[in-house]
Amino acid sequence: MKLIINNSSMQPIYEQIVSQIKAEIMKGALKEDTALPSVRALARELKVSALTVKKAYDELEAEGFVVTVHGKGSYVSCAGQEIMLEERRKEVESDLEQAIRKGRSCGMSNREITEVFQIILEDQG
Repeated sequence: MKLIINNSSMQPIYEQIVSQIKAEIMKGALKEDTALPSVRALARELKVSALTVKKAYDELEAEGFVVTVHGKGSYVSCAGQEIMLEERRKEVESDLEQAIRKGRSCGMSNREITEVFQIILEDQG
């Protein structure tokens, strides 16, 4: 697992770790039951505090992406992939709703919006 920390980013380091691990889970690069590096090992690799990595792992566990077994380590949870997919679906729905509102605001009918959607869908093929 290759994580990149941007020290000049406004995003806290633990959030950078969380978002990158979530992305790896979503891409399928980190599969269910895959062991994450130990807190100390990842902290050493990233040159950050172990407390920062622990906070990231705790956040991932709270969100259902990781399960921690005391004395054994942290592992990718199958629920994490399902949660992430559901989040992506919600984003798609939100984007579609916004596009529909924008179409209606410029006078497009439902039929016209549907036709545009079908054309774009066919082009994406």
